[in-house]
Amino acid sequence: MILFFITGCESKVKGPTDTLVSGTIHISVDESFKPVMEEQIRVFEKSFPQAHIIAEYKTEADCFKDLYNDSANRMVIVTRGLKDEEDVYFLDTLKFYPHWDNIANDAITVIVNSKSNDTLFSLERLRNQLSGKTNREQKIVFDGLNATSTVRFVMDSILKGEKFDTSVVQAVKTSQQVIEYVAKTENAVGFVGISWVGNPEDSAQVNMLNKVKIAYVSCVVCDDQPFVKPMQASISTRRYPLVRGLYYILKENYNGLGTGFVNFLNQERGQLIFRRAYLGTRMDFGVRRVRINQKL
Repeated sequence: MILFFITGCESKVKGPTDTLVSGTIHISVDESFKPVMEEQIRVFEKSFPQAHIIAEYKTEADCFKDLYNDSANRMVIVTRGLKDEEDVYFLDTLKFYPHWDNIANDAITVIVNSKSNDTLFSLERLRNQLSGKTNREQKIVFDGLNATSTVRFVMDSILKGEKFDTSVVQAVKTSQQVIEYVAKTENAVGFVGISWVGNPEDSAQVNMLNKVKIAYVSCVVCDDQPFVKPMQASISTRRYPLVRGLYYILKENYNGLGTGFVNFLNQERGQLIFRRAYLGTRMDFGVRRVRINQKL
């Protein structure tokens, strides 16, 4: 009887201690999305004071390392879902499939120095510059030369098998440092996620946009191939060509805090925060014309 009582106590301690709106979890987030995810967590925790989400911001590759190796890590926010072989691995190790899905769409933004008049880029021009074939005097800066989601996207979607010319491409550690480098270097081009520079209602980002400009990229699906900026309409319609998804991957097979946070991200308030950060949302927000009659 004593042994049964002790075993029962141990099983209670090891069971879930969180709910949809309470508890503490650790997550890893792609550093490209730090501004918008900090706001999501701030609003979620303010709405549910007993909920605590401890987020670490790092490269996408390090986020996946946490997903695989860190038993305390409950969820990652990254730019792709799981591959078939990864699904199988987690089924073998966890005995269930992790949940994952798209929650928003992001744009890789091309930025230049505020004094530069060179603000029009085609995918061919970007490919030639990244591989060192043209404009070698113009430095290109990334948040690292490997392991980051931005670098992986550029390699897959722009270079398409070609290699970086490392004498042209510069590496810094974070998106913030990319912006700072371009702000100080007149003949430089940088790549960052739209949530770092796209929100005109954020005073910090407005200050950044006094030092850098968002460049235009040619639309490859349009008949006349106009140059477009990464705005919500051009992201949603893919007129802006450098668009990638934002995904959650959740290691949780019960209704815990990770599930509660995912529900928040997918529902109206979370989607409005993505929208305010100028990402493309999954939820369609219609706009109605109204006339307001006001009595004085």
